[in-house]
Amino acid sequence: MTILIEKPEIESQAECQKHVEENNELVLDGGFPVPTCLSDDAFLAPEINSFGHSFRDYDAESERQKSVEEFYRQQHINQTYDFVQQMRKEYSKLNRMEMSIWECCELLNEVVDDSDPDLDEPQIQHLLQSAEAIRKDYPDEDWLHLTALIHDLGKVLLLPKFGGLPQWAVVGDTFPLGCAFDEANIHHKYFKENPDCNNPAYNTKNGIYSDGCGLDNVTISWGHDDYMYLVAKENGTTLPSAGLFIIRYHSLYPLHKEEAYMHLLNDEDKENLKWLRIFNKYDLYSKSKVLVDVEKVKPYYLSLIEKYFPSKLKW
Repeated sequence: MTILIEKPEIESQAECQKHVEENNELVLDGGFPVPTCLSDDAFLAPEINSFGHSFRDYDAESERQKSVEEFYRQQHINQTYDFVQQMRKEYSKLNRMEMSIWECCELLNEVVDDSDPDLDEPQIQHLLQSAEAIRKDYPDEDWLHLTALIHDLGKVLLLPKFGGLPQWAVVGDTFPLGCAFDEANIHHKYFKENPDCNNPAYNTKNGIYSDGCGLDNVTISWGHDDYMYLVAKENGTTLPSAGLFIIRYHSLYPLHKEEAYMHLLNDEDKENLKWLRIFNKYDLYSKSKVLVDVEKVKPYYLSLIEKYFPSKLKW
């Protein structure tokens, strides 16, 4: 079954900036303005995270920031083109276990993301906070509510029964491999120790790719995004392509925040990127100390899972 969704009517970055300057509006992380006059129920982006710092502030002095930087040092050194090919081959087997989407949501409570400078709550709370915030503002896009709920489920890769991969192989911002590392990547300086820097074929802007080749043909650093995409696709989800795009590339911040690597996108990618930027506002800014009542919202999300996924999935 194919789900048809209306394309979001979104201004280009240049149009958005002009509109913001003329109307004195706040621009969120996804690149879109929040009007100064919103309904009382609309989602409002907080100015600081639960640690009292700006969101995605990788320079703020704190013990957590130091551990985040160390995480990115390890990630940038160890995520290579060959490593990703090996991981995709291994985890495409989907032979770890069988369980439902909701069972995986509950399993995620055991996970802590060391790469996130904004969050120290259980992962299921972040999933529900994102999903509920989107649900308020986009009540008719139920596929987007479910996408928000499941977008981080791939973090189960950190658990022993899924291989117990190190944090640098599961979480954090993602980036293309097989081409030059753009300076838009967080803590770019650590890439100089990545073995791929010694391969001349990987050290040009396009590397082994061509303009407009499409992200499906680009190798992205391995992590929870790509794993959950594989799980959803291979288990026959009926989520629209925009939903799968969000799941697969929501950590690709150099692209959707800094507009790096745009030359690799094809037309379908560019349309789906509009939805990813909408989603990003809620993914980033809905991280909060105010917890969602899980049992209260559970029936709604179970109905969406039944609509878009089989009852049991191979992981």
